[in-house]
Amino acid sequence: MDLHTGERIDQLYAEDIRIIQSSEVFSFSLDAVLLANFPKIPKRGKIVDLCAGNGAVGLFVAKKTLAQIEMVELQPRLADMAQRSVALNGLEEQITVHQLDLKDSLSVISADSVDLLLCNPPYFKNLPTNDKNPNPHLAIARHEIHADLHDVLRVSAKMLKMNGRFVMVHRPERFLEIMQLMPDYRIAPKRVRFVYPKADKDANILLVEGIKDGKTDGFKVAPPLITYGTDGEYTQEIKEMLFGNGRN
Repeated sequence: MDLHTGERIDQLYAEDIRIIQSSEVFSFSLDAVLLANFPKIPKRGKIVDLCAGNGAVGLFVAKKTLAQIEMVELQPRLADMAQRSVALNGLEEQITVHQLDLKDSLSVISADSVDLLLCNPPYFKNLPTNDKNPNPHLAIARHEIHADLHDVLRVSAKMLKMNGRFVMVHRPERFLEIMQLMPDYRIAPKRVRFVYPKADKDANILLVEGIKDGKTDGFKVAPPLITYGTDGEYTQEIKEMLFGNGRN
């Protein structure tokens, strides 16, 4: 497998997946691992990884399912990294990478066809007062420069089947906005989980799941997930996501 300048190959041991990364362009974070582990993964059907970056989320769920996985990523260099990682893991028959603006993704993914849609979108609003990373690859990945929350929800709702599930990782400070917007796009919030860096710190990651045209009752808040213990090491649940049940 050819690597470009500045690239490396990392591994998620829990799923035995290798992934091409670059600190100059993009490297997956714990957010992607959390997102891949939050929902129940359908055994068959179609899964979409929207705002796919270098393909981490789609790759991490691939070993859990026979479903076809479609990745959508705007940035050509990230989409190329994702495609080479798919080949590196021998998953070309299961995963398709589309280098495409998410707002155009319905040109390649049929409406009402998706069983599970996973999304790790840009977290920060594109405001003049917000400082942006001088690296354009990172700025696009982190700020709503090319797509905002409305775009993500609108496209996701169109792609999903009735009762298809929408699962997203985001930031807790936008929790109320997300809860208010999801029903506007026919996605009923069903479950959230807050992730805390340590037990005595404020939450810094939000996981949310909704169902297209779902009922409005039955909303659940999952138990808190703590990233680091008092010893500064990953908690057992995080270790299992990263390394599997048999490793520490």
